[in-house]
Amino acid sequence: MTTPAGHCFRVLGLLSGTSVDGIDVAVAEIRDDNGTVVLTPLGELDVPYPPDLRADLLDALPPRPSSARQLTVLDTRVGQAFADAAARGIAAYGPVDVIASLGQTVYHWVENGVALGTLQLGQPAWIAERTGVPVIADLRIRDITAGGQGAPLASTLDAMWLRGLAEETGRPVAALNLGGIANITVVTQSDKVLAYDTGPANALLDLAAAHVSDGKLSADVDGRLALAGSVREDLLDRLLADPYFAAAPPKSTGKEHFHGGYLDAALSGLPPLSPEDLLATLTELTAATVAAECRRHGVATVVASGGGVANPATMAALARLLPDGALRTSDDLGLPGSGKEAYLTALLGWLSWCGVPATLPSATGASGPRLLGALTPGAAPLNLPAPLGGAATRLRVAESGQSR
Repeated sequence: MTTPAGHCFRVLGLLSGTSVDGIDVAVAEIRDDNGTVVLTPLGELDVPYPPDLRADLLDALPPRPSSARQLTVLDTRVGQAFADAAARGIAAYGPVDVIASLGQTVYHWVENGVALGTLQLGQPAWIAERTGVPVIADLRIRDITAGGQGAPLASTLDAMWLRGLAEETGRPVAALNLGGIANITVVTQSDKVLAYDTGPANALLDLAAAHVSDGKLSADVDGRLALAGSVREDLLDRLLADPYFAAAPPKSTGKEHFHGGYLDAALSGLPPLSPEDLLATLTELTAATVAAECRRHGVATVVASGGGVANPATMAALARLLPDGALRTSDDLGLPGSGKEAYLTALLGWLSWCGVPATLPSATGASGPRLLGALTPGAAPLNLPAPLGGAATRLRVAESGQSR
């Protein structure tokens, strides 16, 4: 099929982050306008996991052991949950041409700073069967096979979206995602983009909230515990001594490093902490490690998104440690922060669907840009568009009704 210049595809993006709290869904219209990608957000949903599925997923994460049977069962159950979420997105925002799924990461294999493999659950055939729409999934592994980290893939959207702001201000801009893990993309006026995981964000906070509440809390809602506490410098110093923070980028991490056993080891031998002080200290860890990396790159503007933006304690700590006026949110720039990663997934799927490499080697460390993903057909025979040719270098977020 030959795709007319500027033809608009409707793409649905799906993922579940390292917080393992549910499935993010976003639907967008995306088209090319002479090398500028125009993305129109049509709407997003947050679909919580059923409590029993979330519990079983958490039980399979490191450092707990897991079996082939356990992972097979979860792959099916997560795939079915993703299929249900996709169907809800289509019912809410209309039919789509293609679905992109980042799945649920359960293990990201890194040794000595080198990413060797990655495992995302959520069998895409369930999504294709339920919706009849072709699905692009398994989006990380191709970058890893090319020597990259397979993360953070947000660098693709961030670089295209924020380069204009870096040019306007003449200073580096950082996109910050506060999910289970915090990651930044540093965008400058040049083509070189740096992106990497800075360390934990919600991952340790959620673990600590569950621990101090005997499982009654899954998160420090509204940062209430952290805001009522004080930073314990002895614990913070011990946490900041982790070699991960001093390692040079590109680098990536996850719950296989920042897990319950990690937190227990950090607390071992220290005088007792109140729940409030523990959460305040872990919040400070996130803010301090993010701010240190932003200072290292001379960042003047930080554009934050992800679940952590809803935590006033985290945002207050960041605002205190970053230069005055530096902290903004993606909503301020027109991209809904609650659905940003799902819109990213939609963008990655669109790029692959149109034959455009979707990685930035300077960000992931790969030997070159790569087309991403594996394609599962929908109900009809595949009818791929002709490759766009060239590379998309800019992204404009349009208001609904202004995409054409």
